Amino acid sequence: MSVYKSSTGMDENIAAVLCYLFAFIGALAFVLLEKKSRFVLFHALQSIFLFVALIIGHVLAGLIPLLGPPLASLLTLAGIALWIVLIIHAGQGKWLKLPWVGDLALHQARQL
Repeated sequence: MSVYKSSTGMDENIAAVLCYLFAFIGALAFVLLEKKSRFVLFHALQSIFLFVALIIGHVLAGLIPLLGPPLASLLTLAGIALWIVLIIHAGQGKWLKLPWVGDLALHQARQL
C-alpha cells in the first residue's frame, strides 16, 4: 500500500486504480479533483488518453471494409489486456508509462 495520500484523502495507488477502473469518468474526476499528486494525475491522464485513442481506433476500424471488424476485435482485446495490466501496476504504486499516450500524459501531468 502507498504511504502517500492524494489530495482527495485516498492512498495514491487506490486513486490511480480508480482512474482506470472507471475509465473515462473516474479519470476525469481525478483530473478535476487532484491538486498535489503527480502520480494520480499521470494515471488519470493516461487513462483518458488511452481510452480516447481506443475509441478513435474503433471508429477508424469501422471505416475499413472487410478488415475493420477483425481489427476492432483486436483493439478490444488489446484494450482489455492494457486495462488489466494498468490496474495492477497502478495498484502496486508503479509508473507504467505506455508509448505515446504515456508520454503525453506525463507531459500534461507536469504542466498541471
